Amino acid sequence: MSFFASFFNRNKNEKSPLSWDMHDHLLFGLDDGSNSLENSLKMAEKYVELGYSHITCTPHIISNFYDNNAINIKKQRDLLQEELNQFEIPLSIDFAAEYFIDEKFIQKLKNKEPLLTFSGNHVLIETGFLNIPKNLHEIIFELFANGYTPVFAHPDRYVYFHNNFELAEQVFSTGIKFQLNLLSFIGYYSAISKKFVEWLIEKNLYHFLSTDAHSLKHLNLLPKVWNSKAFSMIDWNRVENIKKPLL
Repeated sequence: MSFFASFFNRNKNEKSPLSWDMHDHLLFGLDDGSNSLENSLKMAEKYVELGYSHITCTPHIISNFYDNNAINIKKQRDLLQEELNQFEIPLSIDFAAEYFIDEKFIQKLKNKEPLLTFSGNHVLIETGFLNIPKNLHEIIFELFANGYTPVFAHPDRYVYFHNNFELAEQVFSTGIKFQLNLLSFIGYYSAISKKFVEWLIEKNLYHFLSTDAHSLKHLNLLPKVWNSKAFSMIDWNRVENIKKPLL
């Protein structure tokens, strides 16, 4: 019996086959994620309990809300890693960012400013939930042209896809990679997100599965995910964050 076949015979309290989370808000004091070192350490302990060994921290970068950059993100990452080592929590962390597509981001692309990446050249991007940017395809093209591989954060949560499943296929066809939020598998965000994520999985429109954890509450819900219909449908050969990233 293969590892993944045997995994589904375990009870719901067992660990996930995922060892790397590439979208989360573990770093404290940078955005709407963890708000203290204590909370970050509690989240880190839970990650280890769930079977994770590596975390790519991806705080938001949104103009006029979360004006983060490589310097302050690295400072928080280094501080947290030092604390993890001190308390002997076996979790290694690196960092990238979750870029909101706004005018400042577009200007960065035009100016060819370096973007924060994970696993080589991957760049995590997001949009507003209600309306798709009119120039999304052009932005994706520019990212590829600049040597990046764009990764679409949580397409399962975008209302503009909920109303038009075929639009999701069109965006996927550009070559962008899709990252699904695990909590959508249990309807945490909405019933339509749950329905849509099941459709995405059925159509093989995904590359990464991530927690997008903002708090310990999110991580505590993950054992329910392992028993969801969506999770049982996953083709694990497609999932790129089973193993640690290229650093």
